[in-house]
Amino acid sequence: MRIESYAESAVPENLRRQVHALQNEAWPGDPTDGPVHDPALRPLSMLLVDDGMVIAALDILRKELRHAGDTFRAGGLSTVVTRPGLRGRGHGHRLVTAARTAMIDQHLDLGLFTCDSALLPFYESAGWHHLPGAVLIGGTPGSPFPSDQPGFDKVTVAAFFTPRADPAAFRETRIALYPGEIDKLW
Repeated sequence: MRIESYAESAVPENLRRQVHALQNEAWPGDPTDGPVHDPALRPLSMLLVDDGMVIAALDILRKELRHAGDTFRAGGLSTVVTRPGLRGRGHGHRLVTAARTAMIDQHLDLGLFTCDSALLPFYESAGWHHLPGAVLIGGTPGSPFPSDQPGFDKVTVAAFFTPRADPAAFRETRIALYPGEIDKLW
């Protein structure tokens, strides 16, 4: 079993089909054959592969984030999924942990994203930390998509990779992420 990383647009077709099938099973909707994410977010697909079969997959999205009077190199996890029959065996944990390391290797200042509150212990076990009171504002400035909107049960998690990204500046605040219309929140 190995982790393979590709720009989302460069994932080999046989692997891409498997990833899309897993994503469509986890989040039913319009199936796609092409990229899922906005190319402006420079999506990096990370796949846990065993003998040609995708066991787990996720994407790292990246952008500059302006917050608290500073600009940060930020990334977040998106579309984290594990093959249903293989869940609970540590495969997702291995991939999410490797993604955190990949973000450090990419010289990002911080990683932050939202997850369902029930998944918080999973992400914390992989080195991520709950960011109390933090709300990510997705979408665009003209069409905001906040993570605290009615009907959402989301929490914000983060990891801070450089000293300039002070966790105190991100707690109990609204963070204008604005990843666009395609990804809305990552």
